[in-house]
Amino acid sequence: MSDPRDNVQQEFLAEAHELVEALSRDLLLLDEAQHRNERPQPALINEIFRSVHTLKGIAGMFGYRHVGAVAHALEDLLDDLRLGRISVDERVLDLLFDSVERFQRLLGLEDPQSPEEEAGVRAYVEAVRSIGHAAHEEQGDPLDRYAIGAAVLSVLTEYEEHRLRACIREGLQLFRLRASFNLTAIDDSIETLREVARDDAEIITYLPSMEGGNEETIELVVLLASRVPEHELRAHFEGRYGTIEPVEERTHLPTLPPRRTSIPSAAPSMAPAPEDDALHASARSVADSVRVDIRKLDHLMNVVGELALVRSAVNRIVDHFKGQSVHRQSVTDLDRVGRVFERQLSELRAGILDVRMVPLGQVFGKLARIVRQAAREHGKEVRLVVTGANTEVDKLIVEELADPLMHLIRNAIDHGIEQSGERTLANKRLEGTLAINAYHKGSNVVIEVEDDGAGMNPHEVRDAAIARGLLSAEASRELSRQEMLNLVFLPGLSTSSQITGMSGRGVGMDVVKTNILRMGGMISIASELGTGTKVTITLPITLAIIRALLVTIASRTFALPITAVREAIPYRPRDVRTIDGREVMTLRGETLAICDLARLFGFRRPSRREGRFIVVGSMGNRELGFVVDQLQGQDDVIIKSLGKSLSSVRGFAGATDLGDQKVALVLDAPALFSEYFDGPNVLRAMETSP
Repeated sequence: MSDPRDNVQQEFLAEAHELVEALSRDLLLLDEAQHRNERPQPALINEIFRSVHTLKGIAGMFGYRHVGAVAHALEDLLDDLRLGRISVDERVLDLLFDSVERFQRLLGLEDPQSPEEEAGVRAYVEAVRSIGHAAHEEQGDPLDRYAIGAAVLSVLTEYEEHRLRACIREGLQLFRLRASFNLTAIDDSIETLREVARDDAEIITYLPSMEGGNEETIELVVLLASRVPEHELRAHFEGRYGTIEPVEERTHLPTLPPRRTSIPSAAPSMAPAPEDDALHASARSVADSVRVDIRKLDHLMNVVGELALVRSAVNRIVDHFKGQSVHRQSVTDLDRVGRVFERQLSELRAGILDVRMVPLGQVFGKLARIVRQAAREHGKEVRLVVTGANTEVDKLIVEELADPLMHLIRNAIDHGIEQSGERTLANKRLEGTLAINAYHKGSNVVIEVEDDGAGMNPHEVRDAAIARGLLSAEASRELSRQEMLNLVFLPGLSTSSQITGMSGRGVGMDVVKTNILRMGGMISIASELGTGTKVTITLPITLAIIRALLVTIASRTFALPITAVREAIPYRPRDVRTIDGREVMTLRGETLAICDLARLFGFRRPSRREGRFIVVGSMGNRELGFVVDQLQGQDDVIIKSLGKSLSSVRGFAGATDLGDQKVALVLDAPALFSEYFDGPNVLRAMETSP
């Protein structure tokens, strides 16, 4: 039985990481606004403040002293930001982005109060506070430019008062909008007004008017701040809400009763404090969602797998007794129950898989921070374009994707996108573009990472491999252009100051490929000199449970994931021919490469060649025909690990229990594709290298 204290600790860490991720996403939006020279939306800064404020509170409850100290300092800084005391600039953004990395590291410590972190935390806190101290030393109150009565100031919240100051400092013009609202629909009317004003003005506050209104309506004076000319605001608001007029400097703001309690009880809370909004939103989220440990979902998926074996056993019993007159009614009933069981089991499996699915945007948000950091480190301007962030995959795949994608992005910025001077000479925009695109393709998800940099010269890649002893000069002559590019995935192909244009492009690429293959995926690369490079990753949507085609190879049963299968056709020896030492055939006018799995695995089979089948596999844009002896049908399987001793065996993703005391190896389609298309010439080259 698990310790309740451990469960509570895990709940805290899960919530803390969610808050940090939310903070990261909001900071990226803030950075985009600053990059476009736009005034940040107050609501966005409020969201950032809420995340840090909540993180500070829960960190204190669980003894994460360093996290609490960083959050407390940030809270003061963000309070100054949202109250208009300081503005967003590069120094502020750098400190805020640094906090994300710092929070993640501190939350990952075994000792949350580690003394080794003391100095770093103290230095960071001082850096944050130094900005706030400088802001507080500024002199002059912008409210002095207007004759604002004590009655008005008494009903403004601290946030409203400081937003008013911030707008005046930024040179925005103040306006009064006198509007009448029907009490029965005031909530919808206020929300509509907010939407109308969103792009042209900031609503500072709502003030009750001294005149107008009756039992059915209420008249309010809405204080607005805007850069938009008066005539444009009139076109937006007058005739729909009421009259609008500018507030001139040293004139009085609207007068009103001294207490806001005079507003009828039917009126909404028209300017709720940001913390109140957060409280209501939090209450709703608790009612609508629940956090689940992924290990519990793994356990449930294993149970579903065991139930699938029970279903198969029931089907075998029904098949055994079918056609027998004895117990015919019982067999019929058992068959009907088995079909109901299968349908419910399918719904259960689909439900669990749906719970495991998360959007790729979770990992893309982290990558955006890396792009910003790497671009600044190398003095380059890089624009990140993301499409398909809502594409969903298994939670475990999302977690495993972070490191490979980080390698690809750093390589693209470090060695792909040129410096500004080089881009100018190449007639390119000074700002490089790094695009990440994700989409579903059948039962797979495809992720493309593309840059508009200098591209790769395949001959230079080949020469670099020869220089490092990874390839012999003689064998290199047999390589196609694509096979030259594929050399970047070889271990040991790393940075060389003597190889320009591709120097370092191979750093970590062998690790990237290994990680992608381990997830049951495959990776390919395309590049054009002067145009850029695109890396394409193809992955299964989930690793938890798969539909597989059961095949026989030399009297042995194997499972081939159905996600990699396009079709199965009869094998006809007369249709097969040999090109460059490889067997191929023509299928619907296209050349299809053929891989005899028995020969690949070194199995002995009878010399008879008739009656076999070709299973046409598809991964990304590649197709390969696998020769098998028999097709046994489809089944749902759960892949079990082969263990450490067999984990290095290529071509097998694991094993699965077929029931009836039968076990089948699961073929690793991506590894087979990689071995066939990327391996033969390269492997022969490595074998003959000096």
